[in-house]
Amino acid sequence: MQKQKPVKNNLIEIMKTTLIALCLFFAGLQLSHAQAKLPNSATTTFTKEEQEILDLSKTKWTWMSDKNVESLNGLFKENSVFVHMGGSWGKKQELDIIKGGMIWYKKAEIYSASVNIFGNTAILLNDIDLVAM
Repeated sequence: MQKQKPVKNNLIEIMKTTLIALCLFFAGLQLSHAQAKLPNSATTTFTKEEQEILDLSKTKWTWMSDKNVESLNGLFKENSVFVHMGGSWGKKQELDIIKGGMIWYKKAEIYSASVNIFGNTAILLNDIDLVAM
């Protein structure tokens, strides 16, 4: 025969479970609002400066696909940092990896993009499928 837990202990367990569930709910809610909202490119118009950034980004992906490290060398600043699933490193190592074929960016299909310009700084967000080897 199993011993039943006192009602008070059951109530405490229910309150703990409810509190944890509420915390997880609000954490999920926060994260869902933290996601970048990328506009549908078909209905968005861009300024001349924003369009230049978008065009440069598309060109960059083409250079990466073509392993054009000469053009990429002129584009990337010396203090650039590249973050990958396998680690992060600087400009020289990234260019060496592209040139040597250790990562080959075969194709980047851009579904949507947004650009925010603050003074002389632009933040570009892309929603892409990246095929790489």
